[in-house]
Amino acid sequence: MKHVELPSGSVATGEPLIELSGIVKTYGGEVPVEVLHGISLSIYPGEFVAIMGASGSGKSTLMNILGCLDKPTRGTYRFAGRDVSELGRDELARLRRDEFGFVFQSYNLIANATALENVEVPAIYAGLDLATRESRATHLLGALGLAARTGHRPSQLSGGQQQRVSIARALMNGGRIILADEPTGALDSKSGAEVMALLQSLAERGHTVILITHDREVAKHARRVIEIHDGNITSDTGPDLAAANAPVLPASEPGHSSLAADMAEAGKMAIRALRTNLFRTILTLLGIMIGVASVVAMLAVGQGAQREVLARIGSMGSNLLVVRPGAPNERVQAGSSVLTLIPEDGDAVAELPNVSAAVPERSGQVTLRIGNRDYQTQATATTVDMPETRNWPVERGVFFSRADQDGRATVAVIGQTAAKNLYGEADPVGSFLLINNVPFQIIGLMGPKGASQFGGDQDDVVFVPVTTGSMRLFGDPSVRSLTIAVTDTTRMDETQAAVTGVLKERHGKEDFQIRNMAALVETISSTQRTLSVLLASIAAISLLVGGIGIMNIMLMSVTERTREIGIRMATGAATRNILQQFMTEAVVVAAFGGTLGVVLGFASGAAIAMAGLPLQFTVLPVVVAFACAVMTGIVFGFMPALKAARLDPVTALASD
Repeated sequence: MKHVELPSGSVATGEPLIELSGIVKTYGGEVPVEVLHGISLSIYPGEFVAIMGASGSGKSTLMNILGCLDKPTRGTYRFAGRDVSELGRDELARLRRDEFGFVFQSYNLIANATALENVEVPAIYAGLDLATRESRATHLLGALGLAARTGHRPSQLSGGQQQRVSIARALMNGGRIILADEPTGALDSKSGAEVMALLQSLAERGHTVILITHDREVAKHARRVIEIHDGNITSDTGPDLAAANAPVLPASEPGHSSLAADMAEAGKMAIRALRTNLFRTILTLLGIMIGVASVVAMLAVGQGAQREVLARIGSMGSNLLVVRPGAPNERVQAGSSVLTLIPEDGDAVAELPNVSAAVPERSGQVTLRIGNRDYQTQATATTVDMPETRNWPVERGVFFSRADQDGRATVAVIGQTAAKNLYGEADPVGSFLLINNVPFQIIGLMGPKGASQFGGDQDDVVFVPVTTGSMRLFGDPSVRSLTIAVTDTTRMDETQAAVTGVLKERHGKEDFQIRNMAALVETISSTQRTLSVLLASIAAISLLVGGIGIMNIMLMSVTERTREIGIRMATGAATRNILQQFMTEAVVVAAFGGTLGVVLGFASGAAIAMAGLPLQFTVLPVVVAFACAVMTGIVFGFMPALKAARLDPVTALASD
């Protein structure tokens, strides 16, 4: 048991709560300045100590070291027997949180928080749940005469009321040690007297109160007065015997908060902070909004274009092989006499495995006539398998039969565009017309097909049996294409090779070329995907700009709220708490901007769709765009948050 000789000759028993030995503090720079010169001091639990000195004497520096806000250059500081120099940054934060309560001359309240929220701050970092925090903070404010002011912000409180709020905050986690730095310096005499009465009351209840003051009248309220001058202790009335032997006030018991609770609190504080600078926050949101909206809309345009092209190709059938006359890499012009395919080639190919149908076709311009009305369109001579092969059903009437085909019947099935131009709204089925002066009966009306992938109108057509067309319309048995439907598309290449073999055997040479529609679909899909990536990359630049905006706003926020950061550190915020707070603010901005951006993207898409452009919204791009916005907040918010978390508490508190 350690014994301390008192000036009266009596002896105080018990271990000192705070013990300084040879404390030296030097501030660096071009010319280092030593502010404290070997301070040695012991303070016992329950003492009411006044450290008195003129401005520049080193008393505030000593208080910062006592409160673990600053570290000595040399010397030993033991708290409850433990060497404080062995504690890391977060362990010091826990010590401030659980043991110390600070009362500052300038109050150091968070400007955008209410009195109740200011008092709750230490308990948040102690892990107390919301109900317990609110109950304790309300009780403390009520005990200090501020029950009617719990919802007021600091700007709505008088100086004396603000100092009472800071005292309530100091007591929130128990405040075994109250460090009061010039607590009456900014108050009128009446408010100052009330604050001193509160501090005396706390000392009587067992709190260790350390008062920093330049005023001798204020110092007289303490039971022990230590005078400091030019960094040296010049006098000390000695430990208070009664306090040194009094029962020790127990340390506060920290709570245990969950990660979800921590995140919820960080989110709440983030929203409050962002609301304070609403206009600047909105400007930052615009960058993220435009970026996300651009990504959503651009990808929708890209996917819409891809769907449109694939739909047009799919209308022909993506399981098709199309054979055309002419050697590979040789283009056969319309009207060319190089026509090497005949209907019988289709019959031979139809016998191959994995081939469900082989449709020979020949097309050419014809004139349709009804009475004295003429109309130029395209006639296609084909087979009965065409509707199934090209996925093109008949809307009304029937398609010609195999008997029609074998008997060279003069029957026709007309497309929607040709029918509308000739018949208007009347039903063409059953009527007769002339095709190149050859009479035909219309037995069916094809369903609507739309434009082809090459831009033509597929509905501007009339279909006739291939045998009839060859003999009655074109006068030539050859065909211009052979469309082959494949059963199993996974064997397209194998089937294409078999078709090539059969036709080479029949023709004696390779005087044809085959187009694989599945390969064409894949090529176009790949091109469209590349285009979508390009569009998304261009849109992502907006997200980058938004990310830079987030970094700017967070850096400005850190600069403007440096004192607030110091306050939070003084009340127990660890590095992760500060990091989490500012990261949460960045993510909240990004997430809110991302949400608005998704809405704006859909609205932009609706406007684009009204302009007639193809559009397709899918879940994945929207989710990816939103996730990228949040990730942008994380990436660009990290450096400012890290800067805030690494601030020195003393430097932060001294910031204007």
